[in-house]
Amino acid sequence: MNNKMNKYRTLFLSALQLSTFTFGGGVVIIPLMRKKFVEKLHWIDEQEMMDYTAIAQSSPGAIAVNAAILVGYRVAGIAGALIAVLGTVLPPLVILSVISFFYAAFRANQIVSMAMAGMAAGVAAVICDVVFTMGAGVLRQRRVLPVLVMAGAFAATCFFGVNVVVIILVCGVIGALDTIRLERRERRKEGA
Repeated sequence: MNNKMNKYRTLFLSALQLSTFTFGGGVVIIPLMRKKFVEKLHWIDEQEMMDYTAIAQSSPGAIAVNAAILVGYRVAGIAGALIAVLGTVLPPLVILSVISFFYAAFRANQIVSMAMAGMAAGVAAVICDVVFTMGAGVLRQRRVLPVLVMAGAFAATCFFGVNVVVIILVCGVIGALDTIRLERRERRKEGA
């Protein structure tokens, strides 16, 4: 029982800390979640984190909350999912509530404007880290199809302006078909 409570506390405090000190949207929290839950706590592995990131991005709602649900559920079941969500939504809820009361003062304050501009540069760097980390994970698989899908999705977004939802759905279908193909191949090898 005590071990379970320690896990719940660690999960809540980790989600709370990540959410409190992460600015720039849900994508920014993903590399920090990876560092915390994969590298430091060893609760999930690298491939699971990539899978959870893909699911969180393609599901409706905030990426950070979706990822917290998945990691929390994996670590401690339904209670873990609820605890992780609470830790993730509490800081933005408090911060936005305070800011909403003082919005006019914040908007006109030049120091706040400069701080926001500085944070934008930091957020861009963290997003680049996400891109390189996830891209490296795809390249490490040493498979042609995932690399082609990654390059095609990039080209479709950047050069052809294809809607992100369409790209995610197409990539999901390609991934599902490829997984089915690989599983059939494995079954044939086992049967031979």
